[in-house]
Amino acid sequence: MRIVLGVSGGIAAYKVVHLLRLLREEGHQVDVIPTESALRFVGSATWEAISGRPVTTGVFSHVDEVRHVRLGQQADLVVVAPATADLLARARAGRADDLLTSTLLATEAPVVMVPAMHTEMWRHPATADNVSVLRSRGVDVMEPADGRLTGSDSGPGRLPEPMDIRDRLSGHFDPGADDVECEEPQPLSGRRVVITAGGTREALDPVRYLGNRSSGRQGLALAEAAVAAGARVHLILGTVDVEPPAETDGLRIEHIESAAELKTAVEAAVVDADLLVMAAAVADFRPASIGEAKIKKTADGTDPVITLTRNPDILAEVVAARDRTGTGPTVIVGFAAETGDADHDPLDLAREKLDRKGCELLVLNRVGTDLVFGRDETEIHILASPRVRESLGTETPQTVTGSKSEAARAVVDAAARLL
Repeated sequence: MRIVLGVSGGIAAYKVVHLLRLLREEGHQVDVIPTESALRFVGSATWEAISGRPVTTGVFSHVDEVRHVRLGQQADLVVVAPATADLLARARAGRADDLLTSTLLATEAPVVMVPAMHTEMWRHPATADNVSVLRSRGVDVMEPADGRLTGSDSGPGRLPEPMDIRDRLSGHFDPGADDVECEEPQPLSGRRVVITAGGTREALDPVRYLGNRSSGRQGLALAEAAVAAGARVHLILGTVDVEPPAETDGLRIEHIESAAELKTAVEAAVVDADLLVMAAAVADFRPASIGEAKIKKTADGTDPVITLTRNPDILAEVVAARDRTGTGPTVIVGFAAETGDADHDPLDLAREKLDRKGCELLVLNRVGTDLVFGRDETEIHILASPRVRESLGTETPQTVTGSKSEAARAVVDAAARLL
């Protein structure tokens, strides 16, 4: 389908980049039309790189093509996200003072608007009237989500998540529309990707174990993002607190429990892999010995002494083996779960770990009792080793705040660019 994606000037524009990626991965041709204000939040280079199409804002660019009319005439669907209060007002009034509003007047295709603004602006009678009039004209105006807004306030006015917007758009897709200009392959098409996820359990006795708080959600999101990007994914899965996905032609799942089992599985899986993402929360230590029977309280009240020994450094060993033999994954991504302390910032610890491990990318999670573990929202920092920063084409660390699915897509995108 030919889709026009209008972007007006709101902070939520950054989330629309992920919507664009979803639409492109499905094979749609997407022309992005930002307003001048929108470019203050996300630059034209980003829109052009992901859409593969030129980006302009005014009616006097590419005049010979008469783009302010042609884009609307040729579109199968027009989407505006975020649709600010100003954009809703201009659309209701039939203004045509930039390329986006001109396109809205010129199109006969279905139009979907996804509002995003502060709660007071959404509830203002003028905005309510504008939305009512637009809906009466056949425009599909979504309800905004209810949640955290810019600053400390929250309420209705938040842009819905990209996948929720995509699901709404599916109702307007024409199954008979031609798939045009879809020659660009998915970013991981034909690639073999190994992803580790979840926590490990190190047995103390037949009943008890040492473990960690990892839920596995981020690793599962990475597997989903890699499959969506066209990869054949081998997911090595430890303990998780959510239901793992079903295996498909593009997804194979291998279950492990301990760090030793993970090491064996990874070494076998990476032989012909293009990309390794070590997102599993691997125990640094394991009991030096495992009790043959359940450890019980003694009558004399003495406490058991548990001696720990180091687990192998799987990430560092895989990197070293690849560099020594010249075989194995082209790109290796490590993860660092850091709390920091009085003397060390988590970002500094992550940089040290990146240097020590030797991988291409390292993803930092700032973790703690009330951070990241088991939650859908996260904040990650993607760090690149000095030798690949230029190839990556973006400054690092790259910070991504949002859902774990959004974070996963950012990691997959960075790795795909290096490949």
